[in-house]
Amino acid sequence: MGSIQCALINLPGMSHGCVASSTDFRTCKGSLLKLGVKKAHHYEARKSVAKIGRMGARMEGAGVGTEKGAGAAVGVAVKDEGLSFKVLKGRPLPFGSTARDGGVNFAIHSTRATSVTLCLFTLSDLQKGVVTKKIPLDPLLNKTGDVWHAFLPGTFEDLLYGYKVDGQYCAEEGQRYNPSCILLDPYAKAVISRGEYGVLGSGGNCWPQMAGMVPIPDDEFDWEGDLPLKLPQRDLFIYEMHVRGFTNHNSSRVNYPGTYLGMVEKLEHLKELGVNAIELMPCQEFNELEYYSYNPVMGDYKMNFWGYSTINFFSPMIRYAAAGVGNCGRDAIHEFKMLVREAHKRGIEVLMDVVFNHTAEGNEMGPTLSFRGLDNGVYYMLAPRGEFYNYSGCGNTFNCNHPIVRRFIVDCLRCPRYDDPWVLGY
Repeated sequence: MGSIQCALINLPGMSHGCVASSTDFRTCKGSLLKLGVKKAHHYEARKSVAKIGRMGARMEGAGVGTEKGAGAAVGVAVKDEGLSFKVLKGRPLPFGSTARDGGVNFAIHSTRATSVTLCLFTLSDLQKGVVTKKIPLDPLLNKTGDVWHAFLPGTFEDLLYGYKVDGQYCAEEGQRYNPSCILLDPYAKAVISRGEYGVLGSGGNCWPQMAGMVPIPDDEFDWEGDLPLKLPQRDLFIYEMHVRGFTNHNSSRVNYPGTYLGMVEKLEHLKELGVNAIELMPCQEFNELEYYSYNPVMGDYKMNFWGYSTINFFSPMIRYAAAGVGNCGRDAIHEFKMLVREAHKRGIEVLMDVVFNHTAEGNEMGPTLSFRGLDNGVYYMLAPRGEFYNYSGCGNTFNCNHPIVRRFIVDCLRCPRYDDPWVLGY
């Protein structure tokens, strides 16, 4: 399924449960927006029809049946070939997916969700647009306050995950739950979608389904005793650079152009220049094809080169890694950590440009990727009628005054024992 499919409700001339399939995400999301008001008015009536029980596909408003029936015809198909997982209660903290106690704990915050389904993918199924396994969470067992959680015993070396979150859709009240979307966990440590920079997904899709990496317990990186350099700020000679742009040209003469490893190859050159700090322009996961369209003036296609449109703040930009999506993103994380370690060996600090004032989801016309579908009114600053305040100038404004969002930002910056690849301690 190379195209994005959205479930649409009763438009004139369309039967109930009709599905719009489009490789143009803007067309798809625009249709959903137009349906918002109608969806809100008829929410309860549709919900009574579409509700098929906790073990079924909860796609209210899509007119679908169970996973064995019409589930594969809407959104992302479901593949369940006898896979079985024991689902335990789990813990509400820490947020995200955490390898611990012989399994993985999943925890995600959603204030007004009525149901949450954990969706698991193999890498091959994700690339086909197929959900490998759906695990509906029991609100009586797997919920504490506003946090949904579950523990899956075992090791999941080659699995990815996302969430379907159901709840009332009422844009004027700031609620934009859409159970036809599979959402990224904001705390996912690696995000997998397209593997090669600038290359369209299957069927020419700029926005193929994304999923987070399920962690494994023994994914250790050898820091070789590395510690933060803590150079005095007044002594820094900072070289600001773009990870891809720095080595992508043939003149760089590196083995891995445009990647973290390519930068490692040029560290000696920077040291010779007297540089003792590099400031990396955004290298958290973003979509360089976000504005992909033909530019007749230049005779090529528009790309988001700079990366100031973050999808996920915990994940390194996968397509800056020579390994791409290899090992479900773990190799990309190791490449980034290697860059930091090797820079420190040469007396070079690593600073990161992280933009927490907005995300790639844009305004009310933007895509639902993660934050919007999980807790729109928590993660974004909203006007009284549900519109997005645009103080950032990029469509939305991250609601940094909210305690959940403040915690999220601090968690992003925290770097205990170098477990995570980001800011503090570099």
